[in-house]
Amino acid sequence: MGGCFSKPKPVEVKVEVVLPEKEREKEELSPNGKASPLAYKANGTTRHYHHEERPIGLNPYTNPKDIVEASVCHVKDLENGQMREVDLGCGKALLIKQNGEYYAMGHKCPHYGAPLVKGVLSRGRVRCPWHGACFNIATGDIEDFPGLDGLPKFQVKIEKERVYIRASKQALQSQRRTKVMAKCIALSNYSTAITNILIIGAGPAGLVCAETLRQEGFSDRIVMCTSEKYLPYDRSKLSKSMDSQAEQIFLRSKEFFHTYDIEVLTETQVVSVDTKNKTVVFKDGFRMEYNKLLIATGSTPKTLKCKGKELDNVFTIRTPEDANRVVKLASNRNVVIVGASFLGMEVAGYLCEKAHSVSVVELENIPFKKFLGEKVGLAIMKVFESNRVKFYMQTEVSELREQEGKMKEVVLKSGKVLRADVCVIGIGASPTTCFLKQSGVTIDGKGYIPVNKMMQTNIPGVFAAGDVVTFPLAFRNNKKVNVPHWQMAHMQGRIAALNMLAQGTEINTIPYLWTAMFGKSIRYAGNGEGFDDVIIQGDIEELKFVAFYTKNDEVIAVASMNYDPIVSKVAEVMASGKSIRKRDVETGDISWLTGKGS
Repeated sequence: MGGCFSKPKPVEVKVEVVLPEKEREKEELSPNGKASPLAYKANGTTRHYHHEERPIGLNPYTNPKDIVEASVCHVKDLENGQMREVDLGCGKALLIKQNGEYYAMGHKCPHYGAPLVKGVLSRGRVRCPWHGACFNIATGDIEDFPGLDGLPKFQVKIEKERVYIRASKQALQSQRRTKVMAKCIALSNYSTAITNILIIGAGPAGLVCAETLRQEGFSDRIVMCTSEKYLPYDRSKLSKSMDSQAEQIFLRSKEFFHTYDIEVLTETQVVSVDTKNKTVVFKDGFRMEYNKLLIATGSTPKTLKCKGKELDNVFTIRTPEDANRVVKLASNRNVVIVGASFLGMEVAGYLCEKAHSVSVVELENIPFKKFLGEKVGLAIMKVFESNRVKFYMQTEVSELREQEGKMKEVVLKSGKVLRADVCVIGIGASPTTCFLKQSGVTIDGKGYIPVNKMMQTNIPGVFAAGDVVTFPLAFRNNKKVNVPHWQMAHMQGRIAALNMLAQGTEINTIPYLWTAMFGKSIRYAGNGEGFDDVIIQGDIEELKFVAFYTKNDEVIAVASMNYDPIVSKVAEVMASGKSIRKRDVETGDISWLTGKGS
């Protein structure tokens, strides 16, 4: 029954929740102090994960023909804290020396292929210079996100003062490694209306949660459900690569879900949750019982409230079809984008060479002003203007006018009328939590789900992750924040899974995001909410700079363009628990940040 399937009729089966005696000391506690049971008994078979049951990985060198061994350097060629990309003839590896020991692993980040030799080496891991993913140098395992796979690990030996690497040719070529995972034991024993783990939402938080459970040896049933018709996909690409087909941006293949018995219910919307009876109800009336629940439903784009909002050719970019249709309709036509958000600006950047005209309407006077500050926002605005994008700032849309039922003009409150064949709305999003109103799960005034550091809600056994939550951000003194970033959703999904298994793991990561426009990338780490000053080093006019966002005397966030790996370095300093003071960056000497890690 693994993989994707449609919902069959429920079959009656008695379910008993059991907590074995030896596990009672490891009960997972919810915020209200009540314990949630861990074991699950269905059809008379009780199963619970133990560490000694964890699957053992296969020897990657079982085929002698697949092995290559090469001398890559002299022992004195690499200093402590240094990395080097080395060629083994049939592929490259990353050689690392830290604390007198040598390590070797894949040299490209599995996420987007960034060269890790240009990243940051610190505290036994390498951080990607582009998007901040972290890999353990001893195991190759991914420890912070984005991305799903780790790196292949290679053997290193020292012989006659030469460093040798022994590696699998296949691993050298693939540059990625999927961690060993468990499968569901006797899945056929289950009623279709009963699952141990139910994950509502199939974004990165839900997917990483499911994968982490399998990686940790969890062998009971896992069901993911999504209102969309697709398997989990990279939604961040919808505004960056708008003509991508859904299949091109799948995070995992259909075969992957079948192989590891992760069931995905597509086009399946949850309309209510009964946490007392541990039951959810779907839109078609189907009911499913669960033992542990993850809520990872993401957010819903906000729409305009003015006249004409329901016209054809007015879009929020939510699905691959939305993005594809906008690209098709925008060709040599007039496009108006409402909102200079990350989504809005990415769409503008993507369409400016395809459309006849691109206009951006924004309530603020400068794009990204609240997030990146005036100077950075103005520099970005100038880049867009030089690429034929027109801005209409400090105004709103008052009406969308039509001709024969289709978009024709956008009327602004300033009185300006813009020609528009296509209109894209990018004015923010709201958490998708309305189905929880009668559930007992606490929802705050803005619709977010407050969770603790273990991603637990106020209800035992119910977890939440991704765009729907507020959580304590450790490096901001546990300030409750909502961080709707791709990387953060991955990490929260992992933390939720670990705590479903009562591992008592708290989230402690640094928010990291990026955006791309006209072949240039902005990287950002930290949480700049409430910043009171921006200190810029480099040349902002030439788009080669680093901006430090400070509050009182502390650096709380950093952004850069063409200044790698500064953002990853700052993220690593923040992750280590060290503070970066305002005076440290005011001098202009940031060599202590740009140097090699140790």
